Amino acid sequence: MTTIYTIGYEGATMDAFIAALRTAGVARVIDVRALPLSRRPGFSKSPLAASLREAGIGYVHLKALGTPKRGRDAAKKGDVATLRAVYDDQLVLPEAQVAAARMLELAGEVPSALLCYERDPCHCHRTLLMQAVGEGWRVEDLYV
Repeated sequence: MTTIYTIGYEGATMDAFIAALRTAGVARVIDVRALPLSRRPGFSKSPLAASLREAGIGYVHLKALGTPKRGRDAAKKGDVATLRAVYDDQLVLPEAQVAAARMLELAGEVPSALLCYERDPCHCHRTLLMQAVGEGWRVEDLYV
């Protein structure tokens, strides 16, 4: 059974984030945020990709696997039921299905971690994503 990792950067420093990835043997980060922007220094798409590249870790952004605004708002409020409903609607879109297949293909090539903001995977769509498309995969959540 192939393992796919998940990681959230909430409260993390870049050094601790990269250390957690290295410790797990992650070779690629798959960003599953709809908007790969962050108020947290270093975690927006371009600076994140650069930091990962310097650390010898690949980076891929799959926008179609992100959560629409209504789902992000629900997640911020801890409303997991609404997050789940919104994200279920997202995952049936053709572009999301293509991106999910690509995600699994990429994760099958090298050890990979799905990236989003929330530290706790129970409050994040990355858990819902793997519940929906991860049959036959072992999910390991990394914490920073």
